[in-house]
Amino acid sequence: MVPLTDHSGLPLAQRTVLERELAPLTLLQDVVRWGFAHVPPRDVAAVVVQDEFTHDVVVPWEDERYLVFDTT
Repeated sequence: MVPLTDHSGLPLAQRTVLERELAPLTLLQDVVRWGFAHVPPRDVAAVVVQDEFTHDVVVPWEDERYLVFDTT
């Protein structure tokens, strides 16, 4: 499982549900499929290039919150 770093102060119950939902996502392909399985679909909002090997993938989540996946 990839660790979840919460910078928004989610309530424990909501964080636990999110951790459980994100636990199986180990590849960028998993993240994209997970996003498009929602109604409405959650498409990748941005890709931030950190260096030649590392990119942050930003996906809308709830309300005005976003999830950022660190990919290598």
